[in-house]
Amino acid sequence: MDQFFTDEFWQKVYERSSSWVIETVPALLLIFVLLFISLALYRFLVGKIKKIILKRTQASHHESKDEKEKRVNTLINILRQAGGIVIWIIFILILLREVNLDIGPILASAGIVGLAVGFGAQELVRDFISGFFMLLENQVRAGDVAVINGQGGLVEEIALRTITLRDFSGVVHIFQNGKINTLANMTKDWSASVFDVGVAYKENTDRVKEVMMKVGNEMNRDDAFKDLINEPLEIFGVDAWGDSAVVIKARFKTKPGKQWTVGREYKGRLKKAFDQEGIEIPFPHRTIYWGDEINPLKLKMDNQEKQADKEKEKE
Repeated sequence: MDQFFTDEFWQKVYERSSSWVIETVPALLLIFVLLFISLALYRFLVGKIKKIILKRTQASHHESKDEKEKRVNTLINILRQAGGIVIWIIFILILLREVNLDIGPILASAGIVGLAVGFGAQELVRDFISGFFMLLENQVRAGDVAVINGQGGLVEEIALRTITLRDFSGVVHIFQNGKINTLANMTKDWSASVFDVGVAYKENTDRVKEVMMKVGNEMNRDDAFKDLINEPLEIFGVDAWGDSAVVIKARFKTKPGKQWTVGREYKGRLKKAFDQEGIEIPFPHRTIYWGDEINPLKLKMDNQEKQADKEKEKE
């Protein structure tokens, strides 16, 4: 064994070590310095991008500052993590090459694996890209009421891959972001409660509109509802001539998600107002037969029978 550890052997070890220290160590130190500079520069650029996105989102006055920052932070975290992973991969490959390791097989293997994963994960990549742009464009947020692919409900959670919707019956529906074909947000910025009010043809439509506006103004002054309404009631006029009714269309602009509360209250008050003013809300009438050769069954209301009894008593 001693013949292997001669002075000549140690001389060669020393020369190689010195050569490695002189040539390789400075290069490794330079690579580490470039790594930290790259990470710091990337963080700086991401911070600039965040400020730009926040400025552009200022146009939405109905979205609170906290909600804007939360959405933007989600996107920025995705960019920061993705960029950091890319920088570290490049650094590791350069480091391996600097220590004289052949990275060709690694790159080839990574290419093959990446190709295989790419074919197998097409839907996953599509879901992530769709989710990213859904968050970037602020198409829908958690807490909104939306209709996705024909299914309506409350948006409970938005992730990069899926969106979770709970319908009125409490059933949870989960949609892949890449398979969302249609998305209708019913509570973005503001909502609307639309009314198709049908009255009898004999009624004066101008008088009907006056009663409708009166009820709407009362709701605007009501402390329980005025904060839920964005604008006074809009009456567009006669919208259709139905089989048994003249249809008058109106609309309340409300706070997001409050259109159902406002709509139910307005319909209830309008029914009472129509009853007080004697305005008829038409409904279908039916004639009942007991057979082809029998006269129609005649029914009398209680008030008609009482009126007939009074007339007989007078006679």
